[in-house]
Amino acid sequence: MAVPQHRTSKTRKRMRRTHFKLTLPGMVECPQCHEMKLAHRVCKNCGTYKGRTVVENN
Repeated sequence: MAVPQHRTSKTRKRMRRTHFKLTLPGMVECPQCHEMKLAHRVCKNCGTYKGRTVVENN
């Protein structure tokens, strides 16, 4: 089993962990109803995508 020869410093450990962060989803405003939605997805509020009604909301 591998055992480290030297202790990993705080700086080296934190540099390795800089990529472990959350990313924000790409949110845009819907041109029809002006609600925030995910980019390149159908709007959950009005059901439109690229100016066309894709999903009928009942």
